[in-house]
Amino acid sequence: MASTPKRPRDPNQLAKLVADIATGKIHALHTDDGKNLAAVSLGRLGGLKGGKARAQKLSAKKRSEIARNAAVVRWKAHDK
Repeated sequence: MASTPKRPRDPNQLAKLVADIATGKIHALHTDDGKNLAAVSLGRLGGLKGGKARAQKLSAKKRSEIARNAAVVRWKAHDK
């Protein structure tokens, strides 16, 4: 799993860990699967750009197909 101890449950200790990571006192912490431990604990690194980045990679036809399928699923929920 992680190469370092688990994320502290105490909010003050967690804040210190995040501050130490941000200031460079603790070098980038990574899990064995390559994920950034700080990003995993905060849950936001890359989360803000996800949908926009995905939309840019898709073709207009594929975006339209995804939107059409989503609308069908939404309307099926109302039919019940």
